Amino acid sequence: MPDLVSREEVPVRVDFYGFALQDFDDTQVPLLFPEGFEKGPFLTEYQGRLDFTSGGHTHTATLVIDVWDAEPSAPAGEWEECAMAEISCTSGQLEATGVAGGPMPEPIRLSKQGQDWKIRAVSSGRAEVKVQAQHGVPHGVERYVLQFWPRQ
Repeated sequence: MPDLVSREEVPVRVDFYGFALQDFDDTQVPLLFPEGFEKGPFLTEYQGRLDFTSGGHTHTATLVIDVWDAEPSAPAGEWEECAMAEISCTSGQLEATGVAGGPMPEPIRLSKQGQDWKIRAVSSGRAEVKVQAQHGVPHGVERYVLQFWPRQ
């Protein structure tokens, strides 16, 4: 049975329908965000970077990062999107960054040292944030849960 190692919940600023998580050591990321970003698939994997396409143009989403010691079961609930990816994170930390808004102030800690990870990403609130973002800047409507576990 997998064990939950850590959980962190952070707000993430979304703009131009996107945001990314990339290795905090940006020397390990050949193509820094937002280079190459295109509104499209829910999750796109690059070396050292994960790009997410949101349901809304400009808003603040809730991002839950769960770190597990082995592959967990999918999070309970109803999700509008689900995708799998892998990332090598040499620093053990990720930086959340918006398309135009740039990096968030605090890194997201995955581990004390670098590691290769598998990720399951799910999202809800996408249809609702699409509507609300046309009339303002909503907060916490769209929710992401990202499950990380070591790639073996």
